[in-house]
Amino acid sequence: MSDAYPVNIFDIDLAGIFSFTVSPLELMLRGTLMYWFLFIVLRFVLRRDVGSLGASDFLFVVILGDAAQNSMIGSPTSAADGMVLIGTLVFWSYMLDFMSFRFPVIQRFTSAPRLCLVRDGKLLRRNMRREFITDQELNAKIRHEGVEDVATVKRRYLEADGEMSLIRNDEPRAAA
Repeated sequence: MSDAYPVNIFDIDLAGIFSFTVSPLELMLRGTLMYWFLFIVLRFVLRRDVGSLGASDFLFVVILGDAAQNSMIGSPTSAADGMVLIGTLVFWSYMLDFMSFRFPVIQRFTSAPRLCLVRDGKLLRRNMRREFITDQELNAKIRHEGVEDVATVKRRYLEADGEMSLIRNDEPRAAA
């Protein structure tokens, strides 16, 4: 029998599970700092979502979470430490949503403005470069919406949530 497990499965240290190993105030401060740091990184680095989360973006988020864990917790943890930390992160997430809903100036900070990628059938390459969107990606998204030629697109936007929206040009285009 291994020494890694107690002989009695009911021999559980409940006091150790529910006692704090780090000050709750320190946990709240660490959680607050990491929440805002991660928010800023994710808001300004991972805006783009051409269809879905890419493998490298997903990997980045996982590594970021793992790296942030030790910064938020500090030393060995208990369940109480985790509950305070999770509560702090949920609080900031809720407050950010609430404040964004109530105050437009905060929403402008929390949500990226939409970005025009196609205007009147012309690709706006500077905006595409800014978001690292290739012609192939953009054309594939346009075809996905049943439009064969970019010349028939009135507007194509990269929305704040990373999705793309398309406005078709209803007028037949005059031959040049």
